[in-house]
Amino acid sequence: MSSTTPTSGTSPVRRLSLTGVLRLRRPSEIWFKPALSSVAAVAPPNLLLLALGRLDLAMYTMAGSLCALYAHNRPYASRARTLAWVVLGMIGGLAVALVTASLTRDAVVLVTVGALLAAVQKALCDATRVGPPGNVVLTFISSAALFVPQSLGQIPGHLALAAGAGVWAWLVGMAPAPVRPHGPERRATAQALNAAAAYAAAHGTGADEDHAPARAAGYAAVQAAWQTLLALPTTGARAATRHALERLVVRAEVALAAPADTDPERLRAWAHALRGAGRIPRTGDAPADTDELLGVDAELAARPVPLWRRLGPLAPIAARTALGCALAGYASLALGIGRPYWALVTAAALYQANLTLTWSRAVQRVVGNLAGVLLFAAIAPLAHLGQALLVLCCLALNFGAEALITRNYWLGSVCVTPMALLVTEFAGYQATGDLMTERAVDTVVGALVGFLAAVVVTNRRAGNRVEQAVTAADRARERAARLLAEPAPAPGALEAARRGLAVALTDLRATADGAAGEWWGRALPQERVVLAERSGHRTLAEAVRRQAVRPDRGAGTRTEDVRP
Repeated sequence: MSSTTPTSGTSPVRRLSLTGVLRLRRPSEIWFKPALSSVAAVAPPNLLLLALGRLDLAMYTMAGSLCALYAHNRPYASRARTLAWVVLGMIGGLAVALVTASLTRDAVVLVTVGALLAAVQKALCDATRVGPPGNVVLTFISSAALFVPQSLGQIPGHLALAAGAGVWAWLVGMAPAPVRPHGPERRATAQALNAAAAYAAAHGTGADEDHAPARAAGYAAVQAAWQTLLALPTTGARAATRHALERLVVRAEVALAAPADTDPERLRAWAHALRGAGRIPRTGDAPADTDELLGVDAELAARPVPLWRRLGPLAPIAARTALGCALAGYASLALGIGRPYWALVTAAALYQANLTLTWSRAVQRVVGNLAGVLLFAAIAPLAHLGQALLVLCCLALNFGAEALITRNYWLGSVCVTPMALLVTEFAGYQATGDLMTERAVDTVVGALVGFLAAVVVTNRRAGNRVEQAVTAADRARERAARLLAEPAPAPGALEAARRGLAVALTDLRATADGAAGEWWGRALPQERVVLAERSGHRTLAEAVRRQAVRPDRGAGTRTEDVRP
């Protein structure tokens, strides 16, 4: 249910606020994993180049090493595929950039190619839901490579360096698998249980509308857990663990649908038991669990949406990225700054799901980068004492960036900015004042021009997608209601319908939130959204009661005889 009072529409012009933009959040539960992986992936190639006296080649090895930042929340089988595609995507973008750099030194052409690459990388990363850091790292590498003098004969060797570092990054990303092979899926399940417990604990302490954000967060966590589990094998040794975790996610779904009948402490106990390598908690009797999991089989049988259909709705975001990056680069060139790719990358980093989020990211980017420029002024004298210190400072900043960025994007940028500036000095020390001035100007130019491009390129399809999401939610509710009216629906049919309705309501809330953040958009059918959510969640609760699911019965927290 939305917390917004039902109205026939929302204003096409929305105020862009600074409230909460710089507020720090709790760190990610696994904040140290990307940080340590980044250092482990970057350090050996850089130290080897240092020993060989060829730090000028570090940009190419870092292209492959930075792939280790991706896919930390995915199960290892899915992570292996995702990391491989990221490495291939990184090498592909780098290859286009190097070939272009070898064929022309026309800065306007280079900026144009960089903007087009940024748009493609943004669209593909969003469509495939590759996750953080998304397109930004890919765009940073390809844009920087465009402005490095290059010859065609050098390209194979440079790509080989990137590929070798990419293989090492893949190995780093997969390294925890032998120790905790089920770690990612256990964490995703625990997060779903904790989110459901938070909503169940808050339910009844005030108006239902007051808890809509907690409920939306709960359903989002449950959907993330399902996406994680559905990526696991359905047969073999890992299937038993998967099914045990699926039963826990079902209990989280039930708690969200019927919070009044849920014991939050039991959900939290299950979540706590998933930490470490202990046995997986048991939820109840096997027959009931088996019937519930018939709904999972229905989702497994559904065919995935083709990539081209997922790319279609992203056309406005891709157009924003292309236009904003190009204009930011051209503006930097007009100001006579020698590194227009900094402005280009700043613009590429801004674009989020809607204009409101893009505005927030612009503020965070500017604040973080300017603070990072000041940090660079303090670090540069130490880094200039020797190339070994230069490499060590970069590694420390690399760790800090990944450790802090989950608190807020601007805080991570405080470390990313001086690290990027130090990397430019691998080929030779430069005047600190000039680097600081150029980076500060490019940051402001890139953020300003990039955001103006986002204002110009509106996402007029957002309203249509809200209409489609409302229709899908209504149809899912009607299907569940028809089954509720039957005295004895087919085994698993009601569970499948309930899960389908939960997915539809989650998509509706995400779509409505995304569209509400657009500026100059058409009025949204807010009243239909609220009514669809209200009736949908009532039907979910009725389905839970009809199935006589008992998430809170039973003594203690038993465990499945399943080892991780």
